[in-house]
Amino acid sequence: MKLAFPRVLAAGLLVLAASACGTSEADGGGGTLRIGVIGSGAGNRLNGATGFLNERGGLLPELKAAGITKIQVATFPNGPDLNQALAGGSLDLGVYGDTPALVARGKGLPTRLISFSQVNLDAAVLAKKNGGPTSLKDLQGKKVAVQVGSYIHRYLLGALEQQGIKPKQIIHMYTPAIIAALEKGSIDAGALVSADQVGEEKKGYRSIDVASRDHPDLLGTSATVVTEKYLAGHPKIVRVWQEAQNEAVRTAKANWPAYTAFAAKIGGYEPDVTLKTTLKTQLPDEPFPAQGLKLLEGTKKFLVQQKLIEKDFTIDSWIAPGARP
Repeated sequence: MKLAFPRVLAAGLLVLAASACGTSEADGGGGTLRIGVIGSGAGNRLNGATGFLNERGGLLPELKAAGITKIQVATFPNGPDLNQALAGGSLDLGVYGDTPALVARGKGLPTRLISFSQVNLDAAVLAKKNGGPTSLKDLQGKKVAVQVGSYIHRYLLGALEQQGIKPKQIIHMYTPAIIAALEKGSIDAGALVSADQVGEEKKGYRSIDVASRDHPDLLGTSATVVTEKYLAGHPKIVRVWQEAQNEAVRTAKANWPAYTAFAAKIGGYEPDVTLKTTLKTQLPDEPFPAQGLKLLEGTKKFLVQQKLIEKDFTIDSWIAPGARP
């Protein structure tokens, strides 16, 4: 069963394709590395393990070998928005979900994959409270909301397809709007990341499907990509970033209470929610763990089948030269 991709994303991808062929904006000056990340919490701050290392003053020394003396971070609510910035030339590097990164590459955005920043990212489908669906099958003919173009969206589409379910409508909404719509009862269910799922369950909402429990093959990954233009001028960025990320992961795992406190602050979640949903196993000890590659290949195959990637490509051809031993 092929599920229709909402028009809002299709339109955005047309703009992306056009932008990728156009003239880029000016590059970041001198030794500045311009990084795009996904987030809605504490402003334009680097998150994840590399953000934690940066907060402790350890990131820039690691990046010095690539001629980087400053980082400039921009936060985006969703992957397609970050893709627009990459296409327009205002970013050099992006850290975001596998689905928008794959779709963009399939549309011709000139990026190269340099690492996974996270693996086994969870998501869930939350039902409205009063008279809401009790299982995924109850979404047949119903209204479901999700951040279109995200790894959460890929999980939702995959889970629905596996059970042969076709909702009446899949609506593009950011998380705050999804929660508000569930409260009003204007949608029947919404797909969210695990931290939002756990937070809303504390308010009485029910999860009718959870990726880690019901569809482990649909767990997400977070990819780190660099533009081909930046890579051409800074060929050392691949190994230097990988080494910095490895150091960041070691630092985070060695200081786990401090890391989870940082994650809670950056993400804007309550500490207990962060502790439950931030797992050491999600931080890879190497740039390309086997589990990450397996999930990424499965996601790409699904996106090709859904014709969301119009021109197929191999993961190996996407990975930056020298990124793997």
